[in-house]
Amino acid sequence: MALIDLFDIKKQYDVKLLLDGVDFHLNEGERVAIVGKNGCGKSTLMKIALGEEEPTDGKRVIDRSIQIEMLSQQPTFDATLNVREAIENELTELKAAKERYDTLTAQVAEDFENRQLLAQLEEVTAYLDHHNAWSLDDKIERVLQEFKLKEYEERLVISLSGGEQRRVALASLILKKPEVLLLDEPTNHLDVYMVEFLEEILLKEKFTLLFISHDRHFIDTIATRVVEVENHKLVSYKGGYRDYLEQKEARMQALAKQHENLLKLLKHEEEWLGKSVRAREKRNQGRKARVFKLREEAKKNPTLIRKMQLELEREKKHFNREKSVGKKKMLFEIEHLHYAIAGKELIRDFSTRILQRDKIAIVGVNGAGKSTLLRLLLGRLKPEGGTIKKGDFSIGYFDQHREMLNDEETLIGTFCPNGGDHIQVRSGNMHVYAYLKQFLFPEEFLTKKIGQLSGGEKNRVALALLFTKNVDCLILDEPTNDLDIQTINILEEQLLNFPGAILFVSHDRYFVDKIASKLFIFKGNGLIEESYQSYSEYLEIEKEIKEIGALAEEVENSAPKENKVTVTPEKKKPTKLSYKDQRDLNMLPDEIEALEAKIDELNACLADPECYGQKGLTALSEELAELEKEYEQKSERYLEVLEMYEALQR
Repeated sequence: MALIDLFDIKKQYDVKLLLDGVDFHLNEGERVAIVGKNGCGKSTLMKIALGEEEPTDGKRVIDRSIQIEMLSQQPTFDATLNVREAIENELTELKAAKERYDTLTAQVAEDFENRQLLAQLEEVTAYLDHHNAWSLDDKIERVLQEFKLKEYEERLVISLSGGEQRRVALASLILKKPEVLLLDEPTNHLDVYMVEFLEEILLKEKFTLLFISHDRHFIDTIATRVVEVENHKLVSYKGGYRDYLEQKEARMQALAKQHENLLKLLKHEEEWLGKSVRAREKRNQGRKARVFKLREEAKKNPTLIRKMQLELEREKKHFNREKSVGKKKMLFEIEHLHYAIAGKELIRDFSTRILQRDKIAIVGVNGAGKSTLLRLLLGRLKPEGGTIKKGDFSIGYFDQHREMLNDEETLIGTFCPNGGDHIQVRSGNMHVYAYLKQFLFPEEFLTKKIGQLSGGEKNRVALALLFTKNVDCLILDEPTNDLDIQTINILEEQLLNFPGAILFVSHDRYFVDKIASKLFIFKGNGLIEESYQSYSEYLEIEKEIKEIGALAEEVENSAPKENKVTVTPEKKKPTKLSYKDQRDLNMLPDEIEALEAKIDELNACLADPECYGQKGLTALSEELAELEKEYEQKSERYLEVLEMYEALQR
């Protein structure tokens, strides 16, 4: 069922056209990622879907009964509320519904035959089911813990940083669970563990989502569909990020084949136009016009195909790790390094060596000291203990504040401060426009002042400037922030071709896996662990270890304790099932039986070549997996309520 429909949408600001004749439909249960380069209209499309912006032309149709909410880049809060109150303030409707449920349950217990009360109870139960709002206090507590907001819960929310306020707003939205949730760069200001928690909630609670993100791992995990804004149009690809790449490559190959056929047809028509006297006849003017149109298409298509091919080659290029030739030069030798702020240990007794071609990602939770280590290596901070010995080499530094840029300078002045229009880069002497074109800047940007650019454009300038420097080591602090995926691909290509050492802080798992050959993992309390695993592999193993630890703790807590007497107050036992439990006890057996019949039917089809040939093996297998999952969940729930019922009978 479509919840949002956009028909023939056009959006234009003065002379700048963003969207032209766009159709978009968001169905219930979909999780759609919007991708495309910065400034192409992604956020505009989302705001039109929300109803915050009006299209220049076209129509927006929505189901008026649904709630649509969006995570703002700069959320606003009541200045008098602390963090917990700010979250609870967004959940008043859910809390009121829970209180209404409790009241109705008590009334139904007194008057079970009252159909009006039963209908009201059914309605409020469905509402609480949809929003999974049965244990809000427990869920608030978990979100505070997972988003690292627990320590701030009594602080005024307006006293927090911008990133922390966005986490509060995001926490409120995922607890509120509107029918449609719109997220613009939701993983910004989240560390990798917070992102994993967000992924878990979005998938478990079956959100309907429309989101913009440059985090390719997040897109791959969450998205059921990827929509790309390209040349003012939308192109839709089914599945996650890897599926998008495969389908885009197939589309590129189809375009190339179409272009080949077009050239053959054009050659034939050009020969007719050049030789045939009949081409001059009036009735053949239409055919002549067709030749001219074919010429224009023949000029246009190769540009689009080359652009797509370049993007795909950048993205699909595998990291060929350099093999060491001879002895590597040592850049940093760190011995027993110690650093603390306000009594909090950030780095404790850390020793390592950083060599000339090392590619090191510095990862871990927010506030653990990752950027502090960079500043220590740069000499901007002095160690409280231990030593950092630095060799004779040059460093290029990229920070989130873009300190190397002057807002009053133009692009050409930034890259050619001494005049002229050529610059020296590793590949040789280049025209400044040819170089900046690699970073997606059109020629007219050369005379623009830095201060007129967006945050993402400034980051592109800073990165382009960094790669003109002749340095032996790059130190980068969150280099992918505010960059679109196309620019991240360009950054990756530059880094993979960089011959020196790279040290960088990042929460982008996809980016880290692609660039790093080694990890410095900030574990908290000053501990730093070194690892040569990929970041994804490390996180997977860490997750498994936590699960095993939790299981061991559960087993230990359930074992009888010797010589220990615990007196607990006796709880009043319930005398009957709640309305929801009683409903599940009555309805689940029929639902489970229907699922069993459907599963048997699909298994029979999978054993029959004629049947699965018509319906498709993949589609049948996916449907069977979904049904088996639903069967398992409902069976577990039925056993749970059956045990509760039997316990009450004893």
